[in-house]
Amino acid sequence: MAVHRQAVATALLLTAMALTMVDPAYPQGVDSDVQAVLNELYQTTPIAKTLATEAKAILVFPNVYKAGFIVGAQHGRGELVKNGQHAGYYNIAAASYGLQAGVQGFSYAMFFMKDSALSYFEKSAGFEVGVGPSVVVVDAGKAKSLTTTTARDDVYAFIYGQKGLMAGLGLQGSKITKVGQ
Repeated sequence: MAVHRQAVATALLLTAMALTMVDPAYPQGVDSDVQAVLNELYQTTPIAKTLATEAKAILVFPNVYKAGFIVGAQHGRGELVKNGQHAGYYNIAAASYGLQAGVQGFSYAMFFMKDSALSYFEKSAGFEVGVGPSVVVVDAGKAKSLTTTTARDDVYAFIYGQKGLMAGLGLQGSKITKVGQ
């Protein structure tokens, strides 16, 4: 019974958190936040900077927040950058259910390497990670062996700058939607 009350309380907290993040108006400085977290990624993972020179576009979420206790949610706001220029604002959201507990914040960047993948992303009413173009999450091991010659996948994703603690297993699907120009 106590676990059930905790799950309900967590679900209510996450719903309230999500409702406060629905406003499509972006705060001043999101563009500078995007550049700051990209610079952080480039310093810690040099292959990301190399991929950026070949990428058709980069979708950057400077601050993604994830929280949960059995039931979880994730939300963040980001910007699509093409040729160093702003190309739109996006939200990322996900819900999950399973053995999980904690709160975590992180940055997330997706490098679109092929025109077809970028076109699919831009034309979709809500891009779901894992549906459509292949997305490869680059971890520390993969980053060491990846080069522009071996980079043949549609999209490369980097998750970095983690703060907080989130532990557990859960079924999760992230959906990315455009919210503004």
